[in-house]
Amino acid sequence: MGDQLNILATLDEYADAYCAKDRDRLMAIFAEGDAISLIGTGGDELCAGRAAVAAIFERNFREASASRFEWGWRDVAIHGDTGTVAIALAIHLTVDGEAVRVPLRWTVSLARLEAGWKWIHRHASVAASSREEGSAYPAAGR
Repeated sequence: MGDQLNILATLDEYADAYCAKDRDRLMAIFAEGDAISLIGTGGDELCAGRAAVAAIFERNFREASASRFEWGWRDVAIHGDTGTVAIALAIHLTVDGEAVRVPLRWTVSLARLEAGWKWIHRHASVAASSREEGSAYPAAGR
């Protein structure tokens, strides 16, 4: 249970750092070196390496301000020195002066290193709104 709590603590640290627009704290959550990656919800948010991941955070900070993360369903799987978090969440943002709640799904891959549990990959997606409840694919002609 200790490893699971330590892994979940990285999510809270990420949320706090993101809301504070603290790029250095965010980058400290990731493993050292360039063997990290991030996939965001923007069409061009596919990146690997520290500089590219940091650049995504900088752009996000210019576009919006986050006030809080609302955690939902989650699953934590630990296999030796690696872990995966699958989690549903909503980020509360201010974009162009408007309050927005963005529901997301994340997958975070972590490695247990000397410095503790560190992120090596984060993938974010938005649930498709073009699907009917109980369906994985859009219906033809809709």
